[in-house]
Amino acid sequence: MNIGFAIAALLSLITFATHTFVGGIYAARPLLAAHNFDKASRWLNYMCWHMVTAVLVAFTAGFAWAALRPEAVEVAALLTALALPLSGISVWVTLKGGIPPWRFPLPGCSP
Repeated sequence: MNIGFAIAALLSLITFATHTFVGGIYAARPLLAAHNFDKASRWLNYMCWHMVTAVLVAFTAGFAWAALRPEAVEVAALLTALALPLSGISVWVTLKGGIPPWRFPLPGCSP
């Protein structure tokens, strides 16, 4: 077993769970309820939310596969190459939005 890829799979799973179960409550639901956005903006953002969810599942599955099967190293390399810019974008957006990346943007908490 490749321990590095196993750790990446576990971190991907934790990120998926946090995104889905914490973010769903504190980000996705309020987004749909925010009627100060036009309908298309709300629903396109909601679609992007679900696309990120699917990508996180793919990260978890791909890294787990690579952890168990040495011939899947190319999958892990592709996911790693994708994770780098996505992580950078995530940090940039949180900093640009004034949200410290080490905490969740909980309701009632100003950035």
